[in-house]
Amino acid sequence: MPQGLSYYSDASLTHALKLDGIGLSRARRQLIDAELIAYQKPLYQVLGILERSTASADRGTEGPTRSVADILRQALGGAA
Repeated sequence: MPQGLSYYSDASLTHALKLDGIGLSRARRQLIDAELIAYQKPLYQVLGILERSTASADRGTEGPTRSVADILRQALGGAA
């Protein structure tokens, strides 16, 4: 997976994650908003934690630290 890039079709992701299309879109949006992934159909890129921290600090928006598990739980509709 060069540069952290990967391709997953919406159909394979909804099946693997047991989500419908709307749930997948919401989860993807939350991961993008949390700066954990970049997405340009059909490619996903996992963003590095250092890159994310630096980008947040540059914008002056560094907030409380949350675990990836908490963010994913929230993105998939569970309690964070």
